[in-house]
Amino acid sequence: MAGIELSTSAFSDHALIPRRYTRDGEDVSPPLEWSGVPADTAELLLLCEDPDAPSGTFVHWLVAGIDPGSRSVETGATPQGGTPLTNGFGGTGWGGPQPPAGDNAHRYFFRLYALPDAVRLPDRPSAEDVHRAVDEEALASGNIVGLYQR
Repeated sequence: MAGIELSTSAFSDHALIPRRYTRDGEDVSPPLEWSGVPADTAELLLLCEDPDAPSGTFVHWLVAGIDPGSRSVETGATPQGGTPLTNGFGGTGWGGPQPPAGDNAHRYFFRLYALPDAVRLPDRPSAEDVHRAVDEEALASGNIVGLYQR
């Protein structure tokens, strides 16, 4: 599978996510930039998940239907053309990191998928539902990992 270059000016890959982007801070989504989206992409899907959550992989951000011609999203915004779906907190859009106090740093995987067709997901999809729907279908993907500890 081809690779999408995904990055953020907010933090380096595998570095700490600044408090501003967490539920302890302003709880705004970080800015993201990407390149390398295949020409035959129908839509992009963005997922941010925490596989270290005590109750299982937790969805912090899920946006489907992103315009494949877009190349970035600003702080606190929804990617162009995207539809924010339910996160693990029960809201839509970004729900920032809030790991249990005293836990080791949790890993937050920001994943961007280039899809050949519109994705079909159940209501209130889990991270596992998303992976089942997109992992084998994706034309390309990219990720960046942030860390956060309270």
